[in-house]
Amino acid sequence: MGNEQIERWYSMKEISEYLGITRDTALSWIEKRGMPGVKVGRTWKFKISEVDAWMRSGQTEEK
Repeated sequence: MGNEQIERWYSMKEISEYLGITRDTALSWIEKRGMPGVKVGRTWKFKISEVDAWMRSGQTEEK
């Protein structure tokens, strides 16, 4: 594998704190604006690099 560093998955609580939003806002963004996340059972997991790229891409506008 070399010197690659594997990015960890972040919880809903962590991503909400990182973005400065509530859990409800994050859920709304996932549903209505396509914020990247993966649902594992009943919990959501996020990669910060994917969320950052989504924020920069301008896809944060409501569909």
